[in-house]
Amino acid sequence: MKKSVVVALVALALLGIAASLAGCSEMVLLHPKGPIGDSQRRLIIVAFVLMLLVVVPVIVMAIWFPLKYRASNPKAKYDPKWTHSGRIETVVWLVPLAIVLVLSVITWRETHRLDPYRPLDVGVAPLRIDVVSLDWKWLFIYPEQGIAVVNELVFPARVPLSFRLTSDTVMTSFFIPQLGSQIYAMGGMQTRLHLMADVEGVYAGQNQQFSGRGFSTMTFAARALSQQDFEAWVQKVKASPDKLDIARLDALRKPSEKVPVQFFSSIAPGLFEYVMHKAAPMAPHYGDIMMHAQGHGGHGQPDAAQER
Repeated sequence: MKKSVVVALVALALLGIAASLAGCSEMVLLHPKGPIGDSQRRLIIVAFVLMLLVVVPVIVMAIWFPLKYRASNPKAKYDPKWTHSGRIETVVWLVPLAIVLVLSVITWRETHRLDPYRPLDVGVAPLRIDVVSLDWKWLFIYPEQGIAVVNELVFPARVPLSFRLTSDTVMTSFFIPQLGSQIYAMGGMQTRLHLMADVEGVYAGQNQQFSGRGFSTMTFAARALSQQDFEAWVQKVKASPDKLDIARLDALRKPSEKVPVQFFSSIAPGLFEYVMHKAAPMAPHYGDIMMHAQGHGGHGQPDAAQER
C-alpha cells in the first residue's frame, strides 16, 4: 500500500475523532459562567491535551504498523531476532512519566486552590444560602433575607455565594455545571461550597447522585440576576402568603416529584440546623435547636448554640 494511502487512513481516523468531539460544543462544562467553572474548564482541557500526547501517537501507530508490516508488503524489513531498542524503551517510559508528573503538579495545585470550602476573595460580601436536599426537590433558605424557595435558586451576579448544604434524605449531589464544583449533601452533616456567576443568566442545577425514583426530575433553575432585580425578587417572595415552619417543612419532606417552585415569605429560625441534626438527635444542642425552631414562626438568625 502506498504511503499516501496510509497517510489518508490516519487522517481519516483523526477526522473521525474530531467529529466525535464536535458535540462538546453543547457541553455546559466547557462554557462556564463563573470563576470556579472557568478554572475547572482549563484543568479539564490541560488534562485532555496531556492525554492526547499518548493517545494520538498510539492511534497513528495502531493504523500504520499493521499496514506497513503486513504479509503482502515485501518491502517491509522483517527482523525476527530483534529483541530490544534503547530508544524505544526511553520514549515508552520517560514520556508517560513526564506527563504524569506534570499532571500531578497541576492537579495538586488546582485542587487546593479550588477547595469548595475556601471563600472567594473578590472584595464583595458573600450571600449566604442554606441548601436542604429533600425527596425529590431542593429547598433553598436565605437566612439574611428571611425567606425560602423550593426548586429555584436566585442570586445576584458578580456576588460570591456561600452555601451550607445538608440532606434530609439519602446522599445527593449539588451541581451547577456552568458555575462548577459538584459537592455532596449528606444527612446529619454539613458541607460547604463557594461559587459565583460572572454574568447574568439562567443555569441548570441538578442532583448527580442517584437517590431513588424521582432522581431524574430533581433539578432546579439557578438564576443570576442584577442586584436590583434580585432585590425585587426578594420582595416578590416576601409577598407570598406561605410561611415555612416546622409543620410545613415536615409536609415538604414527604417524597414528591416534579414539584413546582414555591415561595415562603418567612422562615422559622434554625430550620437548617433542625434538618441537619434530625439525623443525629443525640448531637449537642439538638434539644435547644428543636425548641428554638418550634417556638418561633417568624424569621431570624440562628442563635449561638445553633452555630456551634
